[in-house]
Amino acid sequence: MHTVAVLSLKGGVGKTTVALGIASAALRRGARTLVADLDPQGNATATLDPPYTDATLADVLATPVRDVLRQAVAPSAWSPEVDVLVGAEELELLNEPGPEDDQVGNLSRALDELHERPLRGRPYELAILDCPPSLGRLTKSALVAADSAILVTEPTMYAVSGAQRALEAIERIRDELNPGLKAAGVLVNRLRPRSHEHQFRIAELRESFGGLVMPTAIPDRLAVQQAQGACSPIHDWHSPGAQEVALTFNMVLAKILRSNRAGRHRIDRDVAETPAESTGPVPRIARTADDARR
Repeated sequence: MHTVAVLSLKGGVGKTTVALGIASAALRRGARTLVADLDPQGNATATLDPPYTDATLADVLATPVRDVLRQAVAPSAWSPEVDVLVGAEELELLNEPGPEDDQVGNLSRALDELHERPLRGRPYELAILDCPPSLGRLTKSALVAADSAILVTEPTMYAVSGAQRALEAIERIRDELNPGLKAAGVLVNRLRPRSHEHQFRIAELRESFGGLVMPTAIPDRLAVQQAQGACSPIHDWHSPGAQEVALTFNMVLAKILRSNRAGRHRIDRDVAETPAESTGPVPRIARTADDARR
């Protein structure tokens, strides 16, 4: 099972849209998938529309045992092949860093349990972690559990600094807690190809981050909102705009799966004996867009 964290440090950039788009591409590919909704807003859970559960991801993060997992994981309305580790508003109470952060590995332990002993059906091939738009304990837990991370941004003047901070967080978690973590790439969402401003900002991102910026971007299409409002995978929405977006998510999923070499890791593995798979140094960039253009 490959585990990918989808994160951003700015709300409203379409991070959940990307997580759901990847899940839709995985469903079309025939890959059994788990979506873990770590965002207290619970938008991924709402769109996947699972039946009511007796527990949520908040309970799993507190007690990552099989009985709790059985109560917190449910099939989505999309397909029995896409399950949801259900989110809840109570997750917000777990987002502030504690003095010890002794529970930061619990999500990884829970995913290891699901990988080794599936609750039902065949094992998951992909786990998608929809993170909140901050670097609190929830995002840290996701990065500890993940094999790779996708950074979602928009083509705005704040994109470069936000991506820089997110990459620094990935480097820090990799150095301290998860030596196998990799940055799968920086994904630009809501692109308007005819906008000169958007093209300028993408060029700025590529100048700063080079090959980490994915060669494809998610176009700004109304079909994305329509599919989410209908609780439907984007691949099942048949407008030309939806088909364009679906094709882009197919390419994003392929990039994620190509980055997978080792699969699940154990949180209790001795990190001194685990070789780090480096993403390379995070490039240092100017603090402002004006500085970056110089």
